[in-house]
Amino acid sequence: MLPQALLARLSLAKHVVALTGAGISAESGVPTFRDAQSGLWARYKAEELATPEAFLQNPRLVWNWYAWRRSLTQKAAPNAGHLALVRLQELVPNLTLITQNVDGLHTRAGSRDVLELHGNIETTLCFDEGTRVPAGEYTDDGREPPRCPRCGGLLRPGVVWFGESLPQATLERAERAAATCDALLSIGTSSLVHPAASLPVSAKANRRGALLIEVNPSPTPLTPLVDAALTGRAGDLLPQLVQQLEAIRG
Repeated sequence: MLPQALLARLSLAKHVVALTGAGISAESGVPTFRDAQSGLWARYKAEELATPEAFLQNPRLVWNWYAWRRSLTQKAAPNAGHLALVRLQELVPNLTLITQNVDGLHTRAGSRDVLELHGNIETTLCFDEGTRVPAGEYTDDGREPPRCPRCGGLLRPGVVWFGESLPQATLERAERAAATCDALLSIGTSSLVHPAASLPVSAKANRRGALLIEVNPSPTPLTPLVDAALTGRAGDLLPQLVQQLEAIRG
């Protein structure tokens, strides 16, 4: 597991950032974005459905695809990796949890104030106004996308599509956390998708020279830069890491 010298550094960290990607959700049975195409949706490419242009061209198709994807995430449950991050939240003075996942599993596990860089599939936005519309304010008949109760515009899933910018306030909070943290855990992410992939690099370069720990089944572009690469599943390794921290803290 984590060498004693690095464990000691982690135990002294006042501010820890945990950055999670699709790998941790895959362990709960949530297909990764590009692996989700099966059954009736196998003939479509995910990249061709997750765009504003695709939605405007065929709103019903895109809305129903996301309804299907939502059904997959709703059947999933937080795994041991999610729960270990909840325990970690209680062990360190300040934990900032940043996720690229849209399934809401971190919140369902009990993590607080999760920074969702790519939005949340359970939320709904007005396409025209960009405002959030609570589920109780519209009716989904499964045939056509529902309409905004305020302006009558089409409603869309509250996720970030290709060609769209990440939510600015969320991204700024994530960047500030990376720039000020003492340690960053990169968990189940390919480290290929920017701007999220730049956050560990920013942490390493900050004035504290943050400790970088990667938890992933296979090497990524980040691996050569980290202080420790823990090879395996988050659900196996994160509970062990938390146990090590609990032991050293007494």
